[in-house]
Amino acid sequence: MSTAAIPGAPLPVRTPGSRARGRHRRPERPEVPAGSPALLLAVPAAAGPEASPIVEELLSIVRGEQPGTETAAGYLVGEHLAAGAPEGDTENGDQAAPTVAAVLAQAAEAGLPAPVVIPLLAGPHDFLTALYRLADETGAAVTDALGPHPLLAEAVHVRLSEAGLARADRARLFAITTAADGVVLTVVGGEEAAAAAGITGVLLAARLAVPVVAAALDVPGSVAAAVEHLKATGSQRPALAPLVIGPEADPELLATAAEETGCPSAAPLGAYPTVGQLIASTYLSALNIPGPGEAPAAVAEQPAG
Repeated sequence: MSTAAIPGAPLPVRTPGSRARGRHRRPERPEVPAGSPALLLAVPAAAGPEASPIVEELLSIVRGEQPGTETAAGYLVGEHLAAGAPEGDTENGDQAAPTVAAVLAQAAEAGLPAPVVIPLLAGPHDFLTALYRLADETGAAVTDALGPHPLLAEAVHVRLSEAGLARADRARLFAITTAADGVVLTVVGGEEAAAAAGITGVLLAARLAVPVVAAALDVPGSVAAAVEHLKATGSQRPALAPLVIGPEADPELLATAAEETGCPSAAPLGAYPTVGQLIASTYLSALNIPGPGEAPAAVAEQPAG
């Protein structure tokens, strides 16, 4: 699972960075002790051309934030092969990708500490149940989902601005005729996820100075009802803003919500840099190593039995 090895060296080598200078220098990165558990990004989807590039880019950001950190990705279901390819065929570059269970088993067989499992989720999701069960079986630590968090609100804001639905920042006071005057934060994970997204919605509303409500893409009628609520309270140009990273959401759900409501939609968060930074800080907190300006994040309690 090593991601940074020098040819000929038996083990990965951690390369310390030089200390930045100046009063506005970036806070020093905390040091991850040698022998620490690996970071395992748990992806709530099968590997494939939609999910894998996002996952690999996010892990690249994590390695940039914490050089030398052991990283790996595990997917939701069995190994994925190119469509129609026979078992073991990797000709098309769609090499089999491991499941979360397979990565945990590999670590145990190698006598390594159980990795810290970080769900690639912005909030509650059914995928967490399977992760908790695996944690019970393997002794791995599973962190909470990544949200709610101010960094996610920032990422949603940027995606809205990229779609021409919001100002890029609050300092620019000129009007954009296509800017939304109300936002529906769309999530997956049912009503529980929509409720949890309310906190990120408050943070986003403070950034945009427009009303923001959350709705579940996977609950029929939820997004349409949220749009109607915004219109009833005065919004004339509501827009949809996915609070999803990407792999956890069926693209058809996103497209259908936009089509049924007639509202423009921003893109999913994808591999936006702050998502990778949030993954890195979540890993540090799980090791009880707070990042610069970060409070430790809770490791999720596993259900009894």
